[in-house]
Amino acid sequence: LMIPLKDDNPTKIKPVLTIAFIVACVFVFLRQGSMPSELGEIFVYQYGAIPAVVFGYKDLPQEIVAVPAYVSVISSMFLHGGWMHLIGNMMYLWIFGNNIEDVMGHVKFIVFYGLCGILAAGSHAVINMQSPVPMVGASGAISGVLGAYLLLYPSARVLVLIPFGFFSQIVYVPAGIVLGLWFVMQLFSGGMSIGHEGGGVAFFAHIGGFLAGMALIPFFKHSHVRFFNRPHHRSRS
Repeated sequence: LMIPLKDDNPTKIKPVLTIAFIVACVFVFLRQGSMPSELGEIFVYQYGAIPAVVFGYKDLPQEIVAVPAYVSVISSMFLHGGWMHLIGNMMYLWIFGNNIEDVMGHVKFIVFYGLCGILAAGSHAVINMQSPVPMVGASGAISGVLGAYLLLYPSARVLVLIPFGFFSQIVYVPAGIVLGLWFVMQLFSGGMSIGHEGGGVAFFAHIGGFLAGMALIPFFKHSHVRFFNRPHHRSRS
């Protein structure tokens, strides 16, 4: 288990949209947390992506419908299931999102992020078509960011925390190793989750988002940006 803390990969533009996505997710989470528990649960059903509803197998009670089912695929990206879910996702987005926004510009980044999120949600929904459990979280869209980063900057250094019980170590590790291991873990966990319905982590959303990011990045990056870049690292004292 490696917990990314930051990367050593400078950017040229300010990642205003990466910051905006983080602010939006935090705002929605705080809004949800301010509700009484029953209303908070209804909020998740209103704006989470429910596979059975998206594919037309079931309908929400009319009195709680807030958005069309297809819109919930987008709105679900801004909801989270708890503090750890939110913090983990926002850390990954902050560490890796700024570089992806940097290589394509702000407008393309919005489209790229949204498409990755939609394809990720679709990957989960196809595996669980009749599931009545809402899927929430930015993980799928962020997984697309990770897939793109892997192709662009596999040799970038990522500072990670490696816990060993009471003893932990903080070291720089190539992004290719960090993200490659992360993806392998999603594949393994996704395989183990097949046939188990209910809540939990939407591993196939992570897998679908990651592959979507890898497939889409050639069409979104600036033409002068090469794959497998060697970034100019910051000097460290």
